[in-house]
Amino acid sequence: MDNKKLGNAGEDLACRYLEKNGYKILERNKHYSRFCEIDIIAQYKKTIVFVEVKTRKTNSFGTPAEAITKTKFEHIKQGVQYYLTEHKVKDFRIDVIGITLKPEIKIEHLKNVYL
Repeated sequence: MDNKKLGNAGEDLACRYLEKNGYKILERNKHYSRFCEIDIIAQYKKTIVFVEVKTRKTNSFGTPAEAITKTKFEHIKQGVQYYLTEHKVKDFRIDVIGITLKPEIKIEHLKNVYL
């Protein structure tokens, strides 16, 4: 499985997980620039949730969440600012969902993440 297919599979799993837990998916793969893409924009109650999804086959090289660099997080925050300005959102947070596929599917949901 190439990285694009792995990422898409992880995002599909993340969306199903979020919907099962009461989130409404608003958008997927929202691009603001060539450097800034928000994987999932969801709503939980009155809060808009920006979700970065990282998927790994195994944890051999670290957990999925450890793959988010400071630069990547800065790009996510930039996209969030664009969205907030466009949609006049006041209540929001940034979450990370890390998915490991082997030896079994494991989903780790980190809420309200800041670096």
